[in-house]
Amino acid sequence: MRALLRRVSKASVEVENRLVGNIEVGILVYLGIHEADSSNDIEWLIKKILGIRIFEDDTGKMNLSLGKDNGVLVVSQFTLFGNLKKGFRPSFHRAAKPKEARKVYDDFIASFLKTHPGKVESGEFGKEMSISATDDGPVTIWLDSQSKDY
Repeated sequence: MRALLRRVSKASVEVENRLVGNIEVGILVYLGIHEADSSNDIEWLIKKILGIRIFEDDTGKMNLSLGKDNGVLVVSQFTLFGNLKKGFRPSFHRAAKPKEARKVYDDFIASFLKTHPGKVESGEFGKEMSISATDDGPVTIWLDSQSKDY
């Protein structure tokens, strides 16, 4: 499971010109699901997102994690598993197939809703989406549950 986290002052997602999710201050999560992802990957990633200290304290130091007043906007993005080893056209063969990925995505959202007391919003899985975001910082973090090097 891969996630690109962006600290934002606001973010929203639309599907067919219809607003389906929006947050104010929080984290925009682009989520890619690998063919081998399981509940362990979900738990690891949620724990990392909830604990990552990317919000500033009173002294301006990034020392605070996601609080109840912060939102999370999750957007599915299989392209995080794009592979360019052969040429210039990305291959997405390591991304989970849509049926399996949808289940993992739904489980991820459900688990996040249970563990985060703040607002949790999401895009629509498998849909063409329009995302708007105002980065704060910018602060952008890459997480990968397969390597856990981050």
